[in-house]
Amino acid sequence: MTFSFKGLKAAAIGAVLVTGLATAAAAQDLKFFTIGTGGTAYTYYPVGGVIANAISKPPGSRECDAGGSCGVEGLIASAVSSRGSVDNVNAIISGLRNSGFAQSDVAYWAFTGTGTMEGKEPAKDLRTIAALFEEHIHLVALADSGINSVADLKGKRVSLDEPGSGTYVDANLILEANGLGLDDVTAEALKGGAASEALRNGKIDAFFVVAGYPTGSLVELASAADIKLVPIDGDGAAALTEKYGFFAASDIPEGAYEGVATTTTVAVGAQWFTSANEDEELIYNITKALWNEQSRKLLDVGHAKGKTITAESALNGVGVPLHAGAERFYKEAGLLK
Repeated sequence: MTFSFKGLKAAAIGAVLVTGLATAAAAQDLKFFTIGTGGTAYTYYPVGGVIANAISKPPGSRECDAGGSCGVEGLIASAVSSRGSVDNVNAIISGLRNSGFAQSDVAYWAFTGTGTMEGKEPAKDLRTIAALFEEHIHLVALADSGINSVADLKGKRVSLDEPGSGTYVDANLILEANGLGLDDVTAEALKGGAASEALRNGKIDAFFVVAGYPTGSLVELASAADIKLVPIDGDGAAALTEKYGFFAASDIPEGAYEGVATTTTVAVGAQWFTSANEDEELIYNITKALWNEQSRKLLDVGHAKGKTITAESALNGVGVPLHAGAERFYKEAGLLK
């Protein structure tokens, strides 16, 4: 038998070329998409992870009907920890992140250049993908602290979370609505586990958290220490909800945290935003993937708040225009006229 080394060489070169072309094609088809969330101890981050998993479908994944990924073909989405709502909005507008979660009030003020964002350039390219879930404002103190109202924070050491977070914005509004300001408290900027640890160690007297209940860091804190949720109600809450339509009176029920009774507070919507500059077809497919049956299963088991994230409530309280791709999906789905 006679071997042709020239033929083998040509075949090998051809195989390399085919492999190279296939790899290049796969690389061209691959798309990365970031979701700015919040601190790892709060609700945004784990929910972001569930959604990132739901909308992803990396090259080589099994088909959806074969038990594989049911997300967007070639998409790898990732949940990125951040300082929270304000940070995420800024990152979207600057192009640092593709998308992010934010409180509805923070996003609306950024879009319009009003409220706490008055005097700043309006974020006119901000767009909505979906309303997700309700976030409650938690004011946390030790059970024996003697802090029973927002007014009792006067003269106390209080963590308002980091500047750049939605919690920081709302904590300041709540103090203001109750006749207090930053000069009336010793303000700290602690987040998540750091705030919980400082409370347990007596380094602070109370801290604010804006998150969907139950939020991980508070579940851990309640299992380790006797805590209370301080009511945000009365005239202060009424003034807040009257002035800012995004806020609504709502309860955190007994059982959300160990040993903590039902507590009246105020709530605001958590929503998912992106930039108007993101590709319409991509956002259409991401929105479609978010609301498919497989994603429903992931949301239901992925986090305690997942069951409340529904297509039927995806347009509730939306104050920033929908992205064109998301709008197309909701019209096709009959959710938007």
